Amino acid sequence: MPAPKSGAVPEGTKPVVVNRRARHDYFILETLEVGIALRGTEVKSIRAGKVNLGDSYAQIEDGEAWLLQMHVSPYEQGNRFNHEPLRRRKLLLHSRQIQRLKQRAQEKGLTLIPLSLYFRGRHLKVEIGLAKGKRYHDRREDLARRDAEREMERARRGERGD
Repeated sequence: MPAPKSGAVPEGTKPVVVNRRARHDYFILETLEVGIALRGTEVKSIRAGKVNLGDSYAQIEDGEAWLLQMHVSPYEQGNRFNHEPLRRRKLLLHSRQIQRLKQRAQEKGLTLIPLSLYFRGRHLKVEIGLAKGKRYHDRREDLARRDAEREMERARRGERGD
């Protein structure tokens, strides 16, 4: 399945956070929508937008998928029921999906990273991507390509007289 455009979130969803840095630093080879196991105060904090996917990644251990280093700020009214901000969170996948991701992630240079966090109905979903790190020159090529597209668009608009 082709990777969606930068920062894309599936239709009919309410985006909470998009990991824009991921698409800058990695080639996204494949994406997958998965559920995530959370505590009550975490959901309330995420609904308020107090979440950061910046340094987070997914890992498969003992036949289970985990999301690590996702920072969810403590809920302000959570008092003693609050959660640990950087705790490991379980990703909800079928065992076949976990096995397939584990095989793919073991290939040289591939990793699992969260691309976005959004609500589909009342359920919170994470879009994870199987990614390969970009080298410096790859990033430069992307920037040059985007600049060229922008220039072509400006030239096209200028010809119409907008």
